[in-house]
Amino acid sequence: MTPATGERLLRFVGDKIHFSIRAGNKSGGQKNWSARLRTNFGRAAARRREIISAHAGRAVVANSSWRDVPMPKTADGWQIELPLAEVGYFQAKAYLLDGKNWQHWPDGSDVGISVHPNFARTANTIYCAFTRLFGATKNLASIADEKLDAQLKWLEALGYATLPPSGKFRDLARQLPFIVNQLGCRIIHLLPVHPTPTTYARFGRFGSPYAALDLTAVDPALVEFDKRTTGIDQFCELTCAAHSLGARVFIDIVINHTGWGSTLQENCPEFFLKNPSGEFASPGA
Repeated sequence: MTPATGERLLRFVGDKIHFSIRAGNKSGGQKNWSARLRTNFGRAAARRREIISAHAGRAVVANSSWRDVPMPKTADGWQIELPLAEVGYFQAKAYLLDGKNWQHWPDGSDVGISVHPNFARTANTIYCAFTRLFGATKNLASIADEKLDAQLKWLEALGYATLPPSGKFRDLARQLPFIVNQLGCRIIHLLPVHPTPTTYARFGRFGSPYAALDLTAVDPALVEFDKRTTGIDQFCELTCAAHSLGARVFIDIVINHTGWGSTLQENCPEFFLKNPSGEFASPGA
């Protein structure tokens, strides 16, 4: 079989993939053999439903995303060419059917094909941007201020939460022409932009960006006070600015834990793991 059983391939949307199989000595010269390609190509939506159902504890129809595709006969075997139109990870394996309709499978595991988006073929340099660092201090070698730190520590000892000045979405947006046109980066990877705890379980003065309170909201510290817009509006301004330069925005979003007191924790506590004592399980840091 070609590709060989067990192979792992990388392709892109818009490509085609060619499969072929030969009977060798098994066919015994008989002309009534045929071939099939068992695969889940073209069934990305069904495969996603299988995965979600399996992890959500719902009933799963076994192999519902798979199908058998007839392979046309050639001079020395059977072959088929399939277009790759969907992003995802797919599998395939060819087999033969003899005159009695018995199946003959080649040894080895399925071929695995990871199909990536067409845009990801080239120009994939990623610029990792931590929006907080794009404020007035972005060019300083150090932002340490011993006098200010002493004042903040005194306030924090009294139980106050002190939040340092932060860079904003608009600060980062102003740097995009340099990042995209001068540095040649076509993907802007944003570290998490969600609100973080400012009281309980706060990590550092800012709070850990990986302790999200709401995965559908943005941190107010990252937006300018502007009565014409919302925080989401200013995030959209940033993404539109990137798109206008031909760049894409990737969001670093952690979906297997949240910050203490998050929207999900308050409204859907059953989504969270708990220790035998009944306490919420902490992912640690």
